[in-house]
Amino acid sequence: MKNKVLVELFVPSIDEVYNLYLPVNRKIGNIIVLLNKSLFELTNGAFLGTDKTLLYNRETGERYAVNTILRETDIRHGSSLVLL
Repeated sequence: MKNKVLVELFVPSIDEVYNLYLPVNRKIGNIIVLLNKSLFELTNGAFLGTDKTLLYNRETGERYAVNTILRETDIRHGSSLVLL
């Protein structure tokens, strides 16, 4: 899958970790919207993402800008991310 990267996503608000593929040709903001919707469904409503939800690098604490395309970031296969 050249157009996706496998990442580990930690979601502190529900204390869960997910391994999932993210599309490299989408903006971080669009990915966050997709994650909010997906996690809402996966958790039966336990996760309530908002328009203020952000994506961070779990190791460095770097916040990813919502207007940046994923392939232009340091997110690669095996990256560990946090959704806050």
